[in-house]
Amino acid sequence: MPEFLKLQEAYHLRKCVLTYGHFDSIHPGHLRYLKKAASKGEKLVIALLSDTKNGINRNFQFSQKERADVLSCFNFIDAIIFLKDEDFSLLKAIKFLKPVSLFLGKEFEESKDQEIKSAINAIQESGRELNFHAGDIQYSSTKLLNNPKEVLMTENNKEFRLACNQQKLDSKKLLKCIDSFKKAKILVIGDSILDQYAGCEPLGISAEAPVIVVKELQTKNFIGGGAIVASHVNSLGASCQFLSVVGQDENANILREKMDKENISYHLIADNTRSTTFKKRYLVDNQKIFRVSKLNEHFINKNIEDQFLSKLDDIAPNFNGIIISDFVYGLITDKVIKKIINLSKKHNIKIFGDIQCSSQVGLVTKFKDFSLISPNEKEARLALQDKESGIETVSMKLFNETNVKMLLMKLGADGLIAYEKKSPDKIKRQSFPALSVNPVDLTGAGDALIAAVATSLCSGNDFMSSSAIGSCMAALAVENMGNKNIDQLSLRNYLTNLLSKNQEINF
Repeated sequence: MPEFLKLQEAYHLRKCVLTYGHFDSIHPGHLRYLKKAASKGEKLVIALLSDTKNGINRNFQFSQKERADVLSCFNFIDAIIFLKDEDFSLLKAIKFLKPVSLFLGKEFEESKDQEIKSAINAIQESGRELNFHAGDIQYSSTKLLNNPKEVLMTENNKEFRLACNQQKLDSKKLLKCIDSFKKAKILVIGDSILDQYAGCEPLGISAEAPVIVVKELQTKNFIGGGAIVASHVNSLGASCQFLSVVGQDENANILREKMDKENISYHLIADNTRSTTFKKRYLVDNQKIFRVSKLNEHFINKNIEDQFLSKLDDIAPNFNGIIISDFVYGLITDKVIKKIINLSKKHNIKIFGDIQCSSQVGLVTKFKDFSLISPNEKEARLALQDKESGIETVSMKLFNETNVKMLLMKLGADGLIAYEKKSPDKIKRQSFPALSVNPVDLTGAGDALIAAVATSLCSGNDFMSSSAIGSCMAALAVENMGNKNIDQLSLRNYLTNLLSKNQEINF
């Protein structure tokens, strides 16, 4: 465990690697940065900002002691220096500790703060190492190579309970949130997708060419895209309708039949210029080996767009929330987005944007003035053309670019960070870990997340409670092969078990 010290007590830590910041609400972006800093020397020391500056409260979510307590959970940190108001200066810490390296986040590289500039000048004049780095960016995890699944699950569950404690959330409050889902009235608009899974038996390599040969054993169809989002919302107990465009083909008929079976209310506009999006995944046991997609990516024509906008005008006033599930196949045009924003302002409707860019290119920044957007890190960096900044800087850029009220930054195996703009100069944030460490099928995790969070918010619940519930929903979704809706009872049982009283937080 790191030492907690005042600056004058840290003489023995001279020639360390020194980092600096407030570290308010620790999230995976901070850990990337700190692990990179730790790799630069034998001892890592954090100069932790005080709660006040010149006697004025800095408006952090957590006190200096609370922030230090969370940092103390990480064994690669050797010491935490408690900077006080009167010795706020990073320069004083540098002069006293004489670090071999000063390691700062990328956001400090162009800082105009005189204290930071003085500290940088002191390091440069001394000839010691200066680093600006956000930590290594990784979109995939190697955690299972180093830890058993059971250990990772235990750690992530503890992190989740700690996050809930920080936000004063318990099972009683979260279950009450779930009970309120019947208040939500949500319209889901987005691409209709028919997902087909084909279970296969491997036969070997073809003698004609180096091609894998499999024997197809069984196929099963699932609804996907915006349709599965609507299915989740419906199963959670909210009032829901789905608005989309499909082709005039058999796959559209299959989608209708499956949605009828699930009692999902829908409005599907037929477009004879495109086929219903169809994705077929081939599996051997539980392992996907490849996917074939049949789809059109051109924008809907003016006639279809006019029908779509007219239907929006007719039905949108009946809802208190609209979810846009955009797979960038041409349905969500600029006019559609503009119409939704206008309807939102006119009828006080919350709007939620989710964009999927796994095999196609779309920009989440087109969702401006929304209540919430939910990109993954790669989608955010693509939209902002930023491959180097820390995740915190990327998230703040997204806020400025889109003027949204809430942001869910999805980090794959590292979970998510929930950001909420409380005022122009105050953003509340909380990291929630991924609760499934070895998922069966990642398809649909984001769909389940946005469905649960939007349903909760439209029921009058706060954002952090909704994000915690959404994390549980996503964990349940990835434990199934293929998109299956998650009902309210399953969510309640999962959350109750996760936050049961016999589960102690013990880092």
